[in-house]
Order: sequence, then C-alpha cells, then structure tokens
Amino acid sequence: MKSIKLGAGLLTCFMLLGWSSEDAFAEQTWTSKCSSYGEIKPNQNPSFQQMNCLLTNAALEAKIPPEVVKAVASRENGAWKQFDENGQPVISTDKGIGLMQITNQSSYDQERLKYDINYNIQAGIEILSGMYHRTDLPKIKGAGPEVIENWYFPVMAYNGTKPVNSPLYQSTGLRNEKAYQEKVFAFIEKDSYLNGTKLGQLSFSTADFDYNSSSSENIAFQRKEYTLTSPMHTTAYQFKKGDKVSITEDIVKLRSQPSTSSNAKNLTRNTTLTIEGNFVYDQSSTSLNQFVWYPVKTEDQKLAGYISSAYITKKLGGTPVKVMWGKTELKIGQIGKVTILSNTNLVKMESNGSLTTVRSLKKGEEYRVYSYKSDQGGLYGVGGESYIQKSTNIKYETPSKSKLALLAQ
Repeated sequence: MKSIKLGAGLLTCFMLLGWSSEDAFAEQTWTSKCSSYGEIKPNQNPSFQQMNCLLTNAALEAKIPPEVVKAVASRENGAWKQFDENGQPVISTDKGIGLMQITNQSSYDQERLKYDINYNIQAGIEILSGMYHRTDLPKIKGAGPEVIENWYFPVMAYNGTKPVNSPLYQSTGLRNEKAYQEKVFAFIEKDSYLNGTKLGQLSFSTADFDYNSSSSENIAFQRKEYTLTSPMHTTAYQFKKGDKVSITEDIVKLRSQPSTSSNAKNLTRNTTLTIEGNFVYDQSSTSLNQFVWYPVKTEDQKLAGYISSAYITKKLGGTPVKVMWGKTELKIGQIGKVTILSNTNLVKMESNGSLTTVRSLKKGEEYRVYSYKSDQGGLYGVGGESYIQKSTNIKYETPSKSKLALLAQ
C-alpha cells in the first residue's frame, strides 16, 4: 500500500464505526473463530488456510466481502506472508509492513504492525473500510457493501487516488489495466472465482476524473454515482442454511469432502442446491485455495457433499432467460466467444508461464470466453483455467448490446 495520511474525515469515519487505533482490538471476536488452527507462533507464518480463515473473518466482521480483502492481500503480498524465510517482518522498498503492507500510518503501533499478524490484518481492514465510507469517492447506485463491484473506488483509495490509478488514461481514454484496483479485481476473478466469472465493469469517461497526469496530486472525482447495467456480484460468504443456490459453470464437481483431492460427482450449470450449513475451509493445511466450501444437497436429496463458493450464486425466483448466440447460449459473465476456423488447441498455463495442450479443437466449434490475457500473444479464457490462443485459426466476437440487454432481464 502506498503512503496514505489519515485526514480528519477518515478519522471521524473510524470513530463512527467504533474503531480507533488504540481500541481496534477491544471488541474484536474474529480472531477466536480461527482458534481450531492453534496459536500463531512468534515470527512464523501460519498455514495458508489459517491465514485464509483470519482474513475471511476479519472481513466479515467489518462487513467487507472477503473476496475483496483477500485480493488486496494478494496484490500487496502475493504469498500472504507476514515474515520472510529468516523470521523477519516483510517490509517492502516503500516501507510497507507485513501482510497488508501498511505504509505511513503513524497512528498504529509500528512494532505491532511488524510482529502481530492479527494487528496487521485489522489495520488493513480498518483502512479499507474507512475508504468505503469516504464521501468523496463514487459509488454504484442502489448497491451496498455486500456488492463486490461497489468496492472499486475504495480499493483504489487503499493504494492512493493518484493519477497512476486513474481508471482511464487521460490522453487516450483507454482502460488503465495497470491501475491498482484493476489488478486487485483481477485477483478476485482469478482466485475467488477461478477465472470463471467476469465482474461487472463501470462505464467511465475521461470527464469523470480531473487531474494533472504529470502531478502527484489526488484525482478529483467529478461523477459520484454510477449505474451498472451488467449483473452485480454479491459476496459468496453470506449463504445460510436453507438458502437455494445455482451452479454457475457448465460442469462443477460436488466433492465428498471439503477438498479438491476428495471424490467427486459432476453437476451441470443451473443445478439447484440447498445450503446445509456454514462454510468451511479446505481441510488440507497445504491447500492454496482461497475459496471456501459449503455443505449442500441437491433438490431431490439424492446427492450431498461440498461445493466450492467459486461456482455458486444465490438462486432467484422465476425462470432464467435463455439467450442464444449462434450455436451457444449466452451466459452471465461471458465477455465474448471464439469460433474455431481451423483446427487449433485448447491449452493450460503452467506455473512457469509455459503452455501445455489439453486437447484439439475442431473447425466450426464455438466456445464462451470469460477473460482475456495478453500473455503469449493473447489468450482467451474459456473457463476451467483453460485458454485458446489468439491466432488466424479462430474468430473472436463480443455480444451485441441487445443480447446483453436480454440477458440482464
């Protein structure tokens, strides 16, 4: 996190929320909800899943979508580490401290920020929540804090409302994909939705932002409210026992245990499930999965197990609108489609950045596209962490406004 100075407005916001740097921990209960993992040892990083539990419960207590908090932590500190391999606090070149990279925050105990993981998380949570309650930042009309897209500008402010984080390049009007908040939202799609869901994007104009690109002065926001025409996404951490949810992907595995290594049966898109209890974390302490697992049953009660929060959404009343686009049905979260013009490969990206072939795709086939990467000359994400390379062997198209309007009904 870049340098941020707490002004009177932000400090007032903290007091309204019942928080201050002195009593931030006086009434906090979220840390006790992770006690089953054991005590945190001095100068040692907890397991990834214990850290997952801490970030999740800290976010929920502050009424912030855990998806947002985890993505901020990933952007600030990719490995979710408070300490380095020598047991020393992680401190960045710009003096950011620990997991949440707290920078230039003199109102917090600097030594506790270095050595107390819970204190570091709480500080980051307080700062992020304070940004949400700022009155000078835009919001989405009709959306509350449970809507992930409504955290776009608070996340931006966590790093700083500087020209470098402008949603658009002032000179060209093009989207600034290097902006801090854009990278955080990409982490949400990658880690909380496993690249299967595309978050809604606000429609910006360069007139919305007043700043001098050669200056370090903060951006002045000329527009304070946006309307999101594409579907908004609420946090997946508020489902309760008895809630009805739907599968959001073509094929999703219902696991016998809360782990990707357990036995599974396939479920198809739009299958209705009933939530049977509270979410749990991956049972493997070595798992790097950020999502959580819900115990569920199918409507006919014939199947029961655990489903990843990355693949479910709250089921709404009525019959879903079916919008055909060529040979395929247009789905929520889809940004385009690829038509195979001549035989090409479906590929996966390995951890070292190399591509491996999954299978061959045939001429005439169509595939939904949910994301795009500029790596390797261009990669269209088609779900399941699989990609189709940009080439003359394929044709990429985006849906028309009329198609999207039908889908939004």
